[in-house]
Amino acid sequence: MTERIRVAQVITRFMAGAGGVALRGVLALDPARYDVHFIIGSGDRLIDEAQDAGFHVTTVASLRPDIAPLHDLRALRDLTAVLATGSFDIVHTHSAKAGTLGRLAARRAQVRRVVHTFHGFPFHEFQSTLRRSLYVGIERRLGRLTDAFLAVGPQIAAEAIRRSIAAPERVRTIGVAVPLGPPPGPADRAEARRLLGAPLGTTVVGTVGRLDYQKAPEHFVEAIARLGRPEVFAVWIGDGPLRSRIERLVARRGLAGRFALLGDRSDVARLLPGLDVFAMASRYEGLPCAIVEAMAAARPVVATAVNSVPSIVVPGITGLLVPPARVELLSDAIAHLIDHPSQAACLGAAGRAALGREMTPAALGELLDATYRALVADTEARPVRPLERVG
Repeated sequence: MTERIRVAQVITRFMAGAGGVALRGVLALDPARYDVHFIIGSGDRLIDEAQDAGFHVTTVASLRPDIAPLHDLRALRDLTAVLATGSFDIVHTHSAKAGTLGRLAARRAQVRRVVHTFHGFPFHEFQSTLRRSLYVGIERRLGRLTDAFLAVGPQIAAEAIRRSIAAPERVRTIGVAVPLGPPPGPADRAEARRLLGAPLGTTVVGTVGRLDYQKAPEHFVEAIARLGRPEVFAVWIGDGPLRSRIERLVARRGLAGRFALLGDRSDVARLLPGLDVFAMASRYEGLPCAIVEAMAAARPVVATAVNSVPSIVVPGITGLLVPPARVELLSDAIAHLIDHPSQAACLGAAGRAALGREMTPAALGELLDATYRALVADTEARPVRPLERVG
């Protein structure tokens, strides 16, 4: 049997979102061809899922999502040591922090081929020009250490090319690898509402995401409060550092008893059919798994028009879009779908129908396989990889 290709997946937070995409992608690979190791900073239930599937998981505690120079230097040293002893053929990094330190460590450890997945970018329009330019410059330099790029959503891929972060021929667009099961029926909806704890006769508006700055949970709470509708029951599925602050905001806005913070859940797919409207208030995104999962459940979607979201939430066709940080418009869009249930149902059905095979784990697995095999073949033909300049 041909020796398996050893791949190190480096990711800071091995949890829903980027972690879920990374895990679902490698689960679709042929285990007879690939030997996959996850190198993570922290994680949740995905650690158990990965280990149950036969993957190795190594935790590097110094790899943290926040910018902390001392920890980052220690993380670079620790990652380099792990990669140097792993005899890896390919290092595949995910997102900004692991992408920075992981690619530098791969070069130090003399791993011949490096893949990076853009799940989003660390630079955004609301940042200062200086900070945004600094981040873009860092990404361009890291691009010189990268053989292949994967981008979650077409807008992310286009941004990488437009800003000369990646050469066009080295970028491939991927989906978020969400399994598309049968459409939920009335029994699924009733069970979901029971699990959500939604009182009888209420209209349920909900979302899924980490309680952090990116997801703008305070905007979601304010949008619900602005509705002024006691029959609306709101749910937030997910946890994070802003939980205490959001609990206080919920109480202050008079939503106690009508707003549930459900924390992290492993049964998100079972919960989504219970929503009447799925609403996302994020300041920035890549291509959110939660939106794709809501569309798979045929839920009508309201979302902020950021990054790759408009590639699947097509205004008036598969959902409604609003600008980020415009709480009044988010609230109005939610109210519109509540008041027009037939249109909401049409948007939900159209959203589910629009999800193509490119969003499935099988499609992502095929693309990963093609990318990895091409890099290994190139390594055999050209053992020494030159330091290529992008842009």
